[in-house]
Amino acid sequence: MRLQRVLDQDRAELRFQLDGETLTARAGDTLLTAILAADAGWLRNSEFGDGKRAGFCLMGACQDCWVTVEGQGRRRACGTLVVADMQVRRR
Repeated sequence: MRLQRVLDQDRAELRFQLDGETLTARAGDTLLTAILAADAGWLRNSEFGDGKRAGFCLMGACQDCWVTVEGQGRRRACGTLVVADMQVRRR
């Protein structure tokens, strides 16, 4: 697990889909936070090596965390809040 939630356990739990897999998040989580906390842990393959990438700056300044959200198109995972039943695809 890349991130471990230690606070805000009382926020409402939400379910969303990442590449067809159901994951859980907490109300107020960004997609990137939810993906990393759920141990889905990566957003794309690195074009510079054989590793997986999980976002770089975590604040919307880079181009590392793009995902596709059904009905919204391409979005940065670090700046997009999770909504219940959201359908998300990695590139």
